[in-house]
Amino acid sequence: MADFIWKPSAAYVDDANVTRFMRAHGIADPRELWKRSVADIRWFWDAAVRHVGVAWYRPYDQVLDDSKGIEWSRWFVGGRTNIVLNCIDRHIAAGRGERLAIIGEADDGAVRRITYTELSAEVGRLAALMRELGIAPGDRVGIYMPMVPEVAVAMFACFKVGAVAIPIFSGFGAEALATRLDDSGARLLLTADGSFRRGKPVRIKDAADEAAARVPSLEHVVVLRRAGLDVAWTTGRDLWWDEALADRPIDVPTEELDAEAPALILYTSGTTGKPKGTVHTHAGCLAQMGKELFYAFDLKGETDVFFWVTDIGWMMGPWEMIGVQLQGGTYVLLEGVPNHPTPARLWEMVERHGVTTLGISPTAIRVLKAAGDEWVERHDLSRLRLLGSTGEPWDPDSYSWFFRKVGGGRCPVINISGGTEIVGCLLSPLPVTPLKPCSLGIQALGMDVDVFDEAGRPIVGGIGHLVCKQPAPSMTKGFWNDPDRYIKTYFSRWSGVWYHGDWAEQDADGLFFLHGRSDDTIKVAGKRTGPAEIESALVEHESVVEAAAIGVPDEIKGEVVVCFVAVAPGVVETEELRDELSGLVVAKLGKTLRPKAIKFVDVLPKTRSGKVLRGMIRRKFLGEDVGDTASVENPEAVDRIGSAR
Repeated sequence: MADFIWKPSAAYVDDANVTRFMRAHGIADPRELWKRSVADIRWFWDAAVRHVGVAWYRPYDQVLDDSKGIEWSRWFVGGRTNIVLNCIDRHIAAGRGERLAIIGEADDGAVRRITYTELSAEVGRLAALMRELGIAPGDRVGIYMPMVPEVAVAMFACFKVGAVAIPIFSGFGAEALATRLDDSGARLLLTADGSFRRGKPVRIKDAADEAAARVPSLEHVVVLRRAGLDVAWTTGRDLWWDEALADRPIDVPTEELDAEAPALILYTSGTTGKPKGTVHTHAGCLAQMGKELFYAFDLKGETDVFFWVTDIGWMMGPWEMIGVQLQGGTYVLLEGVPNHPTPARLWEMVERHGVTTLGISPTAIRVLKAAGDEWVERHDLSRLRLLGSTGEPWDPDSYSWFFRKVGGGRCPVINISGGTEIVGCLLSPLPVTPLKPCSLGIQALGMDVDVFDEAGRPIVGGIGHLVCKQPAPSMTKGFWNDPDRYIKTYFSRWSGVWYHGDWAEQDADGLFFLHGRSDDTIKVAGKRTGPAEIESALVEHESVVEAAAIGVPDEIKGEVVVCFVAVAPGVVETEELRDELSGLVVAKLGKTLRPKAIKFVDVLPKTRSGKVLRGMIRRKFLGEDVGDTASVENPEAVDRIGSAR
C-alpha cells in the first residue's frame, strides 16, 4: 500500500480534543480508544456526550436499550433535551451571544454575518409563528430553501417547537418535492420566491405551488423574499416571511423533548421505488454529529471557521450546522457554486472568511483542479488547519492535489464516509493518526465497523462489504411509514448486522479504503472490481477531468467495462486519446479490465453533493428506466449519456 502522507506533530497531538478525552480515561493510543469504544459502547457514548458537552433538561437513566435488537435500539432512555437547547440557548445563557454563528455568502458575493443572539431572535420569531399556525411537537415541516442564513433559522425553529424538519434540496422539481411532503404528511412548508445560481435567478415558489396542490396535509406556506420575483399567491395559505415574523416575540420557550423524539426526516433516493425517509432523533444527532465535529475535526468553537460545500438537502448541511453550533462555533453557507464567477471563488472565500476547516467532495476538487493551479496559488490559505471530504472514493492524483496544493501539505484530510441513514460516519480518520492517500483512517469512534466477505466472515487485505455490528445513536429509526423496507435494506443480508452497501478494504496497517457502492460492482470474467479503481486510473491522465466506469452485459465475459470520460477544456477527443486511456487502465489493473469502450461526454451526471450517478449512467446507456432523477443536479447530463461520443 501507499506510504503515509500525514503524520501529526507532537504539538498537534497534544492540542487535540480527542487527546484530552484519551487522557481523561487513561488511554494512550487512538487504536486502543477505538477498541474500547466498541468493546463497551455504553461506556463510550456516555463518556463522549459528557465530554462533548451535550446538555439535558433531564439526564437519561439508561444509555442504551437494545432489548428489541440492533434494528430498534433506543438511546439515552429517560433523558429529555432539544437540539436548540444545545446549539443556541445554552450559548446565550453562558454569555456567548455575540459570538459569530453564521457567515452567509450569496451567489453575487454579498456577505451577511449572524451572531448567536441574532440567530436566537430569528429562530424565536419563526417558532412563535409556527406555534400560532398550530404546529405541535411531532408535526412535520418541509424546508425547501436556498443556502442562505434563513435556512438555518428554519431548521432550528422546527427543533425549537418540537416539529420534525424535512430539509429538501431547493433544486428539486415539483414532483420530487410533493413526494417527500406527502409521504411525511407535512403541515407547513418554508420556502422562498427564488434564489440565484451562477448569476441567474432561479424560481423556487413555482415548484412549491405545484407540489402543494398535490399534498392534502399541507396547510400553510411561508415564503422568504430572496430573489424579488413575482410569484403566484394563495390567500389564506401563503404568508410572506418578513411580514409574518414582524413584531413577533423572540423569547419563546424551547420544547423539552424525549431523547428519542424525531428531529429530522432526511430522504434518500433509491434506484427504484419511492425515496426512503430516514428518521433521526434529537439525542442521536447531538451525539453523533457532536462526536464527529469535536474529535474527528477537532473543532475549537472559540476560534474555528468551518465551511463544508453542501446543501440543506444533503445530510452534510444539518450535520455541519448542528455539529458546529453545539460547540458555539462559526460556519459558512454558500448560496451559489464554488467556481462562479471564476474558478477562484472557493479560494477567495477561504481567504476572506479565515476558514480553518474546508470540506468538499472529490468530484468538486477534480473540477477545480482542472481549472489550473494559478487560481489557488494567488490566495492565502494559511489559516486552514484541516481538510474534509466525503461523498465518494478519491483518486490518488486529486487527493494529492487537495492535500498539497490546498492544504500546503500541513493539513490532514479527514476523509469520512457514512450516509444519510446514520447522519454520520462509519469510517473516519482522527487528526492525531497517520494517514495514507485516499484512506479513511480507521473505524469511527463508537462504530463497530468491519469488512465481510460473501460468507459474512471478516477479511483484511481484500475488498468486501462494509458492515456495522453494533447499534449507534444516530442510526435511522426505520424508514418513515415503511419499517419493512428498512429491515430489508439494512438487516436482511446478515441478521443483526447493518449492511451498508459499500465496497471497502482494510489494509495490513488497519487503514480503510472505499471502492464504491456494491450495487455499482463490475464483474468481468469472474473478476470483481469497484468502478473507483478504473476511474482512478483514468483521471491520472492530464486530459481527464472526471470519469465513470460501468459494467454492461456480455455473453462471453458476463460483463465488460464501458467508461464515460469528461476531458479538460481545449482537449481534442481523438482515437489516440482513447487508446492512451485504455492503456492506463490495463497498466494499472490488467488486461481483463481493459475497457470495451470509452465514451466522451461534456459532464457526468451527479448529485448536488458531488456523487457521480453510475447506476443511472448504466441504466440510461442500456436503455432502461433511469429511476428517480430528483437528486440529479444536472439532469440534462443523464439524457446525453445515450449520445456519448
